[in-house]
Amino acid sequence: MIDLTAADIAAATAGSTDVPWVTVTATVVTDSRQVESGSLFVAIAGEHTNGHDHAQAAVRAGAVLVLADHEIPGVPVVVVEDTTAALGRLAADVLRRLREDSAITVVAVTGSVGKTTTKDLLAQVLDRSGPTIVPRASFNNEVGLPLTVLEADRSTRFLVLEMGANHLGELSYLTSLAPVDIGVVLVVGQAHVGEFGGIEAVAQAKSELVRGIVPGGVAVLNADDLRVKDMAVLAPGEVVTFGVVRGATVRADQVRLLPGGRAGFVLSDTRSGATAPVELQIVGVHNVNNALAAAAVALQAGLNVADVAASLSSARALSPHRMQVTERADGVT
Repeated sequence: MIDLTAADIAAATAGSTDVPWVTVTATVVTDSRQVESGSLFVAIAGEHTNGHDHAQAAVRAGAVLVLADHEIPGVPVVVVEDTTAALGRLAADVLRRLREDSAITVVAVTGSVGKTTTKDLLAQVLDRSGPTIVPRASFNNEVGLPLTVLEADRSTRFLVLEMGANHLGELSYLTSLAPVDIGVVLVVGQAHVGEFGGIEAVAQAKSELVRGIVPGGVAVLNADDLRVKDMAVLAPGEVVTFGVVRGATVRADQVRLLPGGRAGFVLSDTRSGATAPVELQIVGVHNVNNALAAAAVALQAGLNVADVAASLSSARALSPHRMQVTERADGVT
């Protein structure tokens, strides 16, 4: 997080404040239990609780400023019309500043499945090239994505964002907040198909990420999924594909099952001809696809095949509930 005054925040969010000199020096949070000394607390009216009711507790816990939709007695505030929209505007403004002042690269990942695992792999692979910010948990919506953006500072080399969608237009909104340098589409599947109304609408929604790539940016597309591969025509710049099919730019050859349900394969970059063996630590052959997506991004970022393969072979599952393995003391797995 970069330091911001209340005046900076008011200007970015079309808000107003009576305490323009107050400076936020710590995290931006929407949960008063996560406040640190110097935090900005964003009061959001949710389905079950209203953050405004916790604003005073947030200040007592160390928040120096609250983003709210009305004045709150005894609380230093920036008042805005809609706090969720204002949070997005603030993230967009901070990212604009970072692009002007640093060499930050925005990597965005979408897909019906695999986003969080791919994000976790990217965190461990890209870190070889520089400080990398990734979402906590599945921060992939209009609240979680801005919170992730606001964790970045001028030392951040890679900002990895997970982008989810339940409806058409959601990814267009998210990419408007965080224009994408490298955009990854994993798979078009049946998730949320009821809300979308059909698989083709799901594909249209995922393609919004490709449309949100900056001019000269790179689309990283799954060659094994024809609906994803067909999004290449929407890309504003280079297209890199990944998969097990012949013709994929970044390919897995000799895929095999290892003890414990892990997968091994030979990582191949068809552009350079370089290859290297990978033995995943995460469980499931389906994770080969996620590993290839992470590899394609890392290679685009300048890492070599050997280093990428080594990072993938040591990467752990960082998020719970995704093929999580439990070993019991009596030998049962």
